[in-house]
Amino acid sequence: MYVPTYVAVCVFSFFAVLPQQRTKKGSDTIMHKSYDVLFDTIRTTKDPTREQRYLKAFLLKAQQENNVEEIVNGYKNYLHHSEERLRHTYADSMIHVARKSGDSALIGSAYLTKGFVYYGEKDHTSALDHYIMAYDYLKHTDDAYQKHKVQYMIGHIKYYLGYYEEAIRLFQDCIAYYQDHNTRPYLNSLHSLGLCYNRMGNYGLSSETNARGLEEADRSGNHSMDVYFRHSEGVNHYFRENYKLAIETLEEVVPQIADKGDFGNESVGYFYLGRSYWALKQPDRAIPYFKKVDKIFNERDYLRPDLREGYELLIDHYEELGNNETQLYYIKQLLKADKSLAKTYRYLSGQIHREYTERELLQKESKIEELLAENEASDLRWGFATGLLVIAAFVLVYRRRMDKRKFKKLMQEIKDGVPRAKVEEAKPEALEINPVVAEDLLKQLQKFEEGRGFLKEDLNLVKLAASFNANNKYLSKIITHYKGKGIVEYINDLKIDYIIELFTHQRIYRKYNYNSLAKEAGFSSVQRFVRAFKHRTGSSPANFCRVLDEQEAYQEGGSEALSNA
Repeated sequence: MYVPTYVAVCVFSFFAVLPQQRTKKGSDTIMHKSYDVLFDTIRTTKDPTREQRYLKAFLLKAQQENNVEEIVNGYKNYLHHSEERLRHTYADSMIHVARKSGDSALIGSAYLTKGFVYYGEKDHTSALDHYIMAYDYLKHTDDAYQKHKVQYMIGHIKYYLGYYEEAIRLFQDCIAYYQDHNTRPYLNSLHSLGLCYNRMGNYGLSSETNARGLEEADRSGNHSMDVYFRHSEGVNHYFRENYKLAIETLEEVVPQIADKGDFGNESVGYFYLGRSYWALKQPDRAIPYFKKVDKIFNERDYLRPDLREGYELLIDHYEELGNNETQLYYIKQLLKADKSLAKTYRYLSGQIHREYTERELLQKESKIEELLAENEASDLRWGFATGLLVIAAFVLVYRRRMDKRKFKKLMQEIKDGVPRAKVEEAKPEALEINPVVAEDLLKQLQKFEEGRGFLKEDLNLVKLAASFNANNKYLSKIITHYKGKGIVEYINDLKIDYIIELFTHQRIYRKYNYNSLAKEAGFSSVQRFVRAFKHRTGSSPANFCRVLDEQEAYQEGGSEALSNA
């Protein structure tokens, strides 16, 4: 039975994704069916043509009836049955339409769905941003189910980033709520709680949670999560050194998980199968499983921090066999994996146990490449390194010259009283954006600049677009086209121009320390403030203030002060 929810997917323009066509008699007939019937057919049919007819009929019916909730459900249906490349478009459009409705629950669910899309891409930072925005809207509603749904997803982000204690609190809250409201989310939350205990090393409590999950599944008759509880328990067996039991359990459940398309847990299962065989001194049976982990990493760009050890074992294995080419391949793979992990799991990057550090891996890589390529490869490397040094020196000299010119020009502008901000004439036709939309966004940017909204800390494209009730991509294009820079540079330059204005007109600010200035401009750290100031002015804040003092002290001798800057 279809149950309407506020989780909706809609398009920033109804015409952006779905061409509006005249309804044929067949569609007219289908549209007389209830939303429940249409949804059940979409969900169960195996015929792609029939699926598309019912998807269209659902949406057209909702549009003709002006039923906003079902319109967004119609786009939600399209998102779940669309190609991956279209899902962001549907999600962005969902936010646009939901915000127009003014319904906090609908808006919150729209942001939640956008977070789901990012989560599926393993972009945990963007997913967390959207989950938080979703909760900001949902907290004003009485929809406890959706609030806990957001908490559950935030808990998973915390889990993946290594904040296990925070994740545990969120999952326990979800368990307490869902226990009496919905079986599947209740079981999901129990499973996630068990995973957190496992990652914290509390395998006993993890096993107790898995056992409770299986008992609750029997009680409710819902066995959809059984395979995941057994998968988690297989991993627990490995850590408790019950290697044979771990192998028996994981060999049974991993194929079932692979059939579900869950490549993440499939990869985890392969790794702990390989690790169990390795612990039993059976490397020939372990190696194929580690290679399967590598295959998923190549195809899906998925690797959890604990799985990287498989590459270390592969490197050692092929070093013992004297297979330099294969060893070199896995060294390169491990270097690639570490870069990916450092980006995705920043919190854990310093806590992962590494048999090989990056330096050691690079040394091994260099040594093997020398063996394989002999003197010719060595000559090429030295030539390349020399070329890089020459290029780096040239770039450094060039940057210093440009910084000096930039600084002198800026100081002359301040001396002559030239305004810092320059507004370019609009050219909406070059953007393929509706001129009305472009004009509205430009007006909002002007208001944003005049009202000094840029002084807020941790401001980014997603938050700025949300405050404008605008599409992220549209706003990004407008800023790039009219301001001639990306969103980060645009906001940083506004902050620095504000500080320059303070330096120029209020001498007291020249005595502030860097930390106070960074806070005044809304920078999250002193380093970011100094870096942005140098990029904008070509000078450090201290040197900038020194030259300003000289200009004022020697008024007509300003040119001499500039020449010594």
